[in-house]
Amino acid sequence: MAAMLNGLLEAALYVDDLDATEAFYAGILGLPVVVRKDGRHAFFRAGDSIVLTFIAEATREVDPTSTLPVPTHGATGPGHLCFAADAAQLDHWARALPEAGFPIEADFQWPNGARSIYVRDPAGNSIEFAEPKLWGVGA
Repeated sequence: MAAMLNGLLEAALYVDDLDATEAFYAGILGLPVVVRKDGRHAFFRAGDSIVLTFIAEATREVDPTSTLPVPTHGATGPGHLCFAADAAQLDHWARALPEAGFPIEADFQWPNGARSIYVRDPAGNSIEFAEPKLWGVGA
């Protein structure tokens, strides 16, 4: 059976400081803030997807102000997220991230020729920037 999905709509990361999170995702990466609720979450637009960042402890409890039946959730430990970037964008991030205080942990070519760059966000999540051909997209 063929996959009956249209792609990834959102992905969640867990953080401990929304100000530092917003400074990284909006300030450095340039992702627009969709919504922020102090003490709980900040959401950012990344192309056709949304990056959800949550204070994990806050999302393990029902939000008493919400009228929506969203179940509680939360995770422990660092997560991973990968942004699609072309070769010129990767060159930009390889320079800009260290200049902004986020050292590159790895910058390498995969066996299929795709390049990936890895950094840590302020909460310690592994953030990757990779050419889409890593997964055969646009190749």
